[in-house]
Amino acid sequence: MKTRLAISLAAVSLLASSAALAQSTTAEGAANGARAGGDIGGPIGAMVGGTVGAAIGAAVEIPNAVITSIPRDEPSVVVRERVVVGEPLPPDVVLRPVPHHTQYRYAVVNDRRVIVEPRTRKVIRVID
Repeated sequence: MKTRLAISLAAVSLLASSAALAQSTTAEGAANGARAGGDIGGPIGAMVGGTVGAAIGAAVEIPNAVITSIPRDEPSVVVRERVVVGEPLPPDVVLRPVPHHTQYRYAVVNDRRVIVEPRTRKVIRVID
């Protein structure tokens, strides 16, 4: 019984973290983590999934100062791939540093501003 619970909790942690990475807020990460955890591990899984999801959701939350620092008048690049949170931008898309927030980069792709993690080029926020 304990082994089954441990395996369920490990699976919940993995599922909750992947679901929460695609979110931009702590609340959404917690809700999705709890939902994934509950599906796999029942009430205990929901508690663990919610906690893990909230922690990861908080880690990827972008401060408003970063969002407001991104210029609105940059030219847009057109790409065929869908621009989705958690997926990397194509290598030919030029990433620009966010003014006063050098840990982030941004690009304007398909007429949408996106915030990107510079090392992996993964989109962490799409700004409409």
